[in-house]
Amino acid sequence: MSVLVFDLDGTLVSSMEDLVATLNAVMTAAGHAAIPQEEVAHMVGLGAKVLLQRGLEFNGISWTDETVAPLYRHFLEHYADNIAVHTRPFEGVVAALETFRGDGWKLAVCTNKAERLTLPLLAELDLARHFDAVVGGDTFSVAKPHPEPVLGAIERAGGQVAGSIMIGDSGTDISAARNAGIPVVAVDFGYTPVPVSELNPDRVISHFNELEAAVDSLSSRTV
Repeated sequence: MSVLVFDLDGTLVSSMEDLVATLNAVMTAAGHAAIPQEEVAHMVGLGAKVLLQRGLEFNGISWTDETVAPLYRHFLEHYADNIAVHTRPFEGVVAALETFRGDGWKLAVCTNKAERLTLPLLAELDLARHFDAVVGGDTFSVAKPHPEPVLGAIERAGGQVAGSIMIGDSGTDISAARNAGIPVVAVDFGYTPVPVSELNPDRVISHFNELEAAVDSLSSRTV
C-alpha cells in the first residue's frame, strides 16, 4: 500500500498569521522588535527552535541553546493556547484527502512542528481523522530534510516506500523526499524563500484540486 505524505504548515494549513503572532509575542516579551510577516515567511520550515533563532538573528542578537530554551518554552505555551485562531486548511484540502482515502491511499503527516503542537492542531481543525500516521519534528531523533521521518511516516501508516509520494511547500520537503527516494509534489502557495519551481520538485500545483492529476501522473511513472 502506497502512502501520500503531507507536510503541514504551508501545505495542508495556512498557519502563518498564528505563527507570526506567537513569534512576536515571544520576541517583544524578551525586549526585541516584532518581525514583519513577510520576513517570517522565510524563517519557517525547520521547527520552532530554528524559527526563534532566526528571529533573534533578525534582531541582530547572537544566541546559544541556553538563551533560546526559555524563549522556546514561551513559544510552545503561547502557541498551544492560540493554535488555531486564524489557522485553517487551504481550500480544497479536505475534499482532496477524502478523495485519496476513497481511492485506497494511506495518508500521513510529516512535519517539523513538534508533536505536542501538531496533534492538537490537527484535532482542532478536524483533520486528524484523515490520517493513518502523524510524525512531528521530535518524533524521531532527526527531522526533515533527513529521510527518517518520511520513511517512518510511511511505515507507521502501514505502507511501503515504493509508490509513496511526498507533498510539501519548501526545499526542506523536497530534500526530505529525495533523501527518502520518493517523488515529491510541491505546492506554490506555501512558505519558502525560494520559489519551489526553482527547487526541481517532480510536480508543482497551485491548488489542491490539481493534486489528484499530479499524483496520478507520478503513480503511473512509479509502477
